[in-house]
Amino acid sequence: MSNLHDLIETQGKAAALAGDYSRSVVEAASSYLADEDGGIGFLYSGWCQAALPHRRLPDGQVWQIASERVRLAVEPGLQPGPSGDLVAGGVPYGSRARLIMLYLQSEALRTGSREVELGRSLRDWLGRMGIPQGGKSQREVREQADRIARCRFTFHIQAPGGRIGLVNQNIVDRAMFEPHADLEGGTLFTETCKLSEGFVEALCRHPVPVEEAAVRAISNNSAALDVYAWLAYRLHALEKPTSVSWPALKAQFGPGVSRMNNFRAGFLESLRLVLAVYRRAKIEVEDRGLVLHPSLPPVAPRLVQGRRLSATINRKIFF
Repeated sequence: MSNLHDLIETQGKAAALAGDYSRSVVEAASSYLADEDGGIGFLYSGWCQAALPHRRLPDGQVWQIASERVRLAVEPGLQPGPSGDLVAGGVPYGSRARLIMLYLQSEALRTGSREVELGRSLRDWLGRMGIPQGGKSQREVREQADRIARCRFTFHIQAPGGRIGLVNQNIVDRAMFEPHADLEGGTLFTETCKLSEGFVEALCRHPVPVEEAAVRAISNNSAALDVYAWLAYRLHALEKPTSVSWPALKAQFGPGVSRMNNFRAGFLESLRLVLAVYRRAKIEVEDRGLVLHPSLPPVAPRLVQGRRLSATINRKIFF
């Protein structure tokens, strides 16, 4: 993929579009290379190994997914039904939910506070990510934020040496819900929230930095966002080339895809998008799966230290 970046930089986007690359990959690479914002976001490492569903599940259904070291379960919370009684809601899903989760975690580390605004600040940040404001898009964001606030998340982590770690609680400790008439039935939407102590503690111990420019270029593709987060977590920590089989990749990224050939085609499409925005990533595709090579992280460590300064200084605020 380095050839694509070089081609765009030396001959321009039009030359790349005339080549063998798909338009979506060229658009992502071009957007990333032209982006001068320099923003940095953070994700808890558990989210880089096990992610949310891509599509809506039936209300009340629990979501479970597993990778090599992490198993994630998401339990739907309760919400007011048509009669006023509390009924089971649904789990968050899709690209909007992933972007909201990135915002919550990044803001907590940036400000050094568990209190996060989900109103204007979130809308402004999503606007920078290229998400339209108003109409259907705004309703989708409100719905996903509400689902995140109500659900319970369990990370079951297999640590080195056979030890087992567990993060088992709501991500949001407290939320302020406001009625919105433009949502169906005047649905309540959380405007402000306080992240749970256990989740923020885990985030402070295991943050994974990501480039906002990369996220922005693939912001509407939930599968590509998952692969990008995984590689941002995995590649820089490798000491030698490491193989990952297609069955292992399918278990982590495509549990709902029945046929391996369908999963493989979709995963490779997502991978090409990710490599368009993670220029330092070194990966080989083989018949048996992927070979991951030790690579520089998407964000230089010297930049990470500066961005996490407020969280370090104000760490006592978290707890």
